[in-house]
Amino acid sequence: MAEPRDLFSVRGKVACVTGASSGLGRRAATVLAEAGAQVVGVARRAEALAEWQAEAGESTHAVAFDVSDRNALGDLVQEVSKPFGPPDILIHAAGINTRQNADDVTPEGWDVTLSLNLSAPFFLSQQMVPSMKVKGWGRIINFASLQTTRAFPGGIAYGATKAGVAQLTRAMAEAWSPHGINANAVGPGFFHTELTAAVFDDPERAAGNAAQTCVGRNGEPQDLDGPLLFLCSDASAYVTGQVLMVDGGFTAK
Repeated sequence: MAEPRDLFSVRGKVACVTGASSGLGRRAATVLAEAGAQVVGVARRAEALAEWQAEAGESTHAVAFDVSDRNALGDLVQEVSKPFGPPDILIHAAGINTRQNADDVTPEGWDVTLSLNLSAPFFLSQQMVPSMKVKGWGRIINFASLQTTRAFPGGIAYGATKAGVAQLTRAMAEAWSPHGINANAVGPGFFHTELTAAVFDDPERAAGNAAQTCVGRNGEPQDLDGPLLFLCSDASAYVTGQVLMVDGGFTAK
């Protein structure tokens, strides 16, 4: 068994993080690089990815790619695997929230939300699992949400995908954990990111959300560091198929 100080180590592991150009995906990619992993960041915006790579250091690589392009995921896996080898850790942080009310949801808005938030995590994982099986070790981290279990205004498509992520995570665990590949999800509360800009642009609303937590504040990027390192390392060897809410106790009240 690893020494306690080594349990959370990701040193020498190869990680792929989607949505690495901004928000919590960028934070996840940076934290893993700082912890000693070799990290490939994936996102659509090449310029923002380059900024992340300059910040995160030499043990990183950037691949500009739209993970909702299902037909090209095989090409993405090849590109991601070139600099450091096939990933041991896969974090699905890419996501979209169209914020369309139920009466105004369009087929286009619905389809792009399901494609990016739910389909991409499965099909990209499916492409990467074979190399994890060969190693007998892997970690898949999905991104759930407060809307995994709560209904918010303007969130019917987004909430449907995030509820789906919870079941997807359990099904991934059932299918792949016998091969040493653990699948879990983190469920962030209200963190100030591009995706939640509309919430934080309203100070009264942001304060109201903070008041609904047990700890009395909204999330800071560093609040995600510990949970991610736990789920990406040997510390979570016997944890799979779970959704870990990182929400300051919002869902406990």
